[in-house]
Amino acid sequence: MSKVAIVTGGSRGIGAAVAKALKEAGYTVAASYAGNDEAAAAFTAETGIKTYKWDVGDFDACQAAVEQITADLGEVAVLVNNAGITRDGMFHKLSKENWDAVINTNLTSLYNMCQSVWGGMRDRAFGRIINISSINGVAGQMGQTNYSAAKAGVIGFTKALAQEGARKNITVNAIAPGYINTEMVAAVPEKVMEGILSKIPVGRLGEADEIARTVVFLADDNGFTTGATINVNGGQYMQ
Repeated sequence: MSKVAIVTGGSRGIGAAVAKALKEAGYTVAASYAGNDEAAAAFTAETGIKTYKWDVGDFDACQAAVEQITADLGEVAVLVNNAGITRDGMFHKLSKENWDAVINTNLTSLYNMCQSVWGGMRDRAFGRIINISSINGVAGQMGQTNYSAAKAGVIGFTKALAQEGARKNITVNAIAPGYINTEMVAAVPEKVMEGILSKIPVGRLGEADEIARTVVFLADDNGFTTGATINVNGGQYMQ
């Protein structure tokens, strides 16, 4: 059985931790990135994981990338939809451009990527799809109507597609991370961060490796868990 995994947004932050954890678990990993050539080259040099540059919001680019990865590495067994951006702003100031950018990258990308691998997974009667949502997709967040809507959409997409894949041994699950110690979170102003930490019962930010271990759990032939959303947020939001 193929052990090829694609991690979108896989050269930095949570995605990089996921890609490395999957490699350590025995997968051959391809990591996508959107624009930071220097970071991608450094990631490949450090880990030996091949990186591929494309826009996950572009359907044709996703199809072409999956075809190339399949030719290079083999049939894709695991897809981790991790790529995401933020374009925050209070709704009365939120531009159509920033709405579209976030929805396209964070939600439409799931359609683009899953369509690119779904036929092959069905033919082989095996697949593992793991979609990265967010605490702000389950709880909402002021100033993030675009991001919260996209990440909530990830959960709905996951539940629906899981029902379609179940009979073909394709599981589809979501992970909703809380605030994780990444470059994106490091840019949050100190006063704001103090407020965030005060609401996390475990009293700290999460680590990218903690998300990565959850991905590996879902990828490793865990065939009876599907349609689930696993909250990894230090107890900040409980369902």
